[in-house]
Amino acid sequence: MTIPKMILFDYGQTLVSEQFDGVRGTEAVLQYAVRNKYQKSAAQVQAAADAMNQELGRFDPKRRHLFQIEVPNFMFANYLYESCGIELSIKGEELDRVFWDAAAPGTPTEGIEEFLEFLEHHNIRTGVISNIAYSRKVVEERITHCIPNHTFEFILTSSAYLYRKPHRRIFEVALKKAGLPPEEVWYIGDQYECDIVGAAGAGLFPVWYIGALQEADTKKREVLTVESWRELEAMLNQKNGYH
Repeated sequence: MTIPKMILFDYGQTLVSEQFDGVRGTEAVLQYAVRNKYQKSAAQVQAAADAMNQELGRFDPKRRHLFQIEVPNFMFANYLYESCGIELSIKGEELDRVFWDAAAPGTPTEGIEEFLEFLEHHNIRTGVISNIAYSRKVVEERITHCIPNHTFEFILTSSAYLYRKPHRRIFEVALKKAGLPPEEVWYIGDQYECDIVGAAGAGLFPVWYIGALQEADTKKREVLTVESWRELEAMLNQKNGYH
């Protein structure tokens, strides 16, 4: 393990911890309904969304790495609400913001702010690559709100760049933005197939962060795995003689 020139991070359960409640998010969105033809409840609308997601294979832990082309949330929401006979007074970024803030409030993972300060002190550049359907602007707002004292060089979202991890193309565009070869860049994430296999396939050095996961099957997986940011910082200090 050698010092990277840049570290790219996943967003969810890596930089920021979230617990998702789709019904709560839909309840917030329905406050902006100007028409609800069939008098659908939040639970009924979310059930329709769950059926769509299951059909697409978006969030099934066993299949999500196969879903490598993003469906931006504004497209998903357009179909969802209109098919349910619901007309909203908000759309696009504002709908993303209302739903996400209610469905999954975020908090920084424990120790991430100190780790980012450590990287900045040692002139290690940082960026973000996230599989996420919300608009990039809303994602940037969320990251700035949760981690206000650090500025990432860039934030790539699958909603803006078409491809989802583990597809190598989204890693490749990040490397081009960074102006670095893959062997000088680390990628840190929580999902084994999307983040670890994907990053390794694009030539980056993968680090599996499992500190925000309820459980992780690490058996027979030979990859650098850390449970805390302090642990990774200590490894960098030891290997590279930092003080």
